[in-house]
Amino acid sequence: MSMKRTPLPGVGVQYDVTTRSGRHLSVVVHQDGRRFLGFYAADDPDTCQASFRLDADEAASIAALIAPDPETPDLAMGELDLATERIPVAAKSPYRGRPLGDTRARTRTGASIVAVLRRTAPHPAPGPDFRLEAGDILVVVGTREGVEELAQIIAGG
Repeated sequence: MSMKRTPLPGVGVQYDVTTRSGRHLSVVVHQDGRRFLGFYAADDPDTCQASFRLDADEAASIAALIAPDPETPDLAMGELDLATERIPVAAKSPYRGRPLGDTRARTRTGASIVAVLRRTAPHPAPGPDFRLEAGDILVVVGTREGVEELAQIIAGG
């Protein structure tokens, strides 16, 4: 396998990879953090057949699938079925100005609010008396279904 790094002035960096079997792909990392993954024809290494945009989380997930960390459980094998999401508290949320305990998040959805990110400071492990404000971001852990249900509850749906 070979890898070539090419600076792209004003854009970022392009990494071209040629596998042992002669396949060519590239990753372009933009200065603003965007990433694009491109696949090239085996018979024409200059023709991009497909290009996909990846956000930072998607890129990290793909990297973890390709080269898993032996210290981290293999999520693809179903060892953990957890989702972590950030849920905004909008000005129209029925929980704006109310204590966190009023959401009854864990009881209703099985999802846990593990932190609240506020412009002034993060609040890890907030208690039930912590008052939510518009603009807060809830860091939530639970099943995909539980997290989605909690997002609906916080939005007022």
